[in-house]
Amino acid sequence: MAGILIIAHAPLATALRECIAHIYGGCPARIGALDVLPDSDPVEVVQQANAEIERLREENGALVLTDMFGATPSNIAARLATLPQVRVLAGVNLPMLVRAVCYRATPLDMLVEKALTGAGKGVQLIGPAVPPPQNECGCAPAPCGEAVTSKTNPTGA
Repeated sequence: MAGILIIAHAPLATALRECIAHIYGGCPARIGALDVLPDSDPVEVVQQANAEIERLREENGALVLTDMFGATPSNIAARLATLPQVRVLAGVNLPMLVRAVCYRATPLDMLVEKALTGAGKGVQLIGPAVPPPQNECGCAPAPCGEAVTSKTNPTGA
């Protein structure tokens, strides 16, 4: 079963691990969180991350999830990607993490695919994006002049 390490801007890593504990009624084994504070020394955090990977890594490796590509936490996580049997994904969200926890027993590369699928499927539009504008009377507004012109004169002349 793969270990999972979340490295993110504080307090996101810990909050995501706490969400998993809430969902599962307790935190599953081998899930770590490393919050990167604004004044954290990146060298120290890399050392902590390496120690966490060694503690969490299982027979099929470890998955590192980080929040935003290019930011300090992901730059720290990227250093772990060179380790054997370690994969790093940026853009962590709760659906990605839940999916990763569910598929921890699969081979590491399949786990990566499942986590990425969970991340994408977890992003959904709920309801209308913007409520339609209305006039004071509650009616929909009249179309703008350009819309009326384009309907009556398709060439725009």
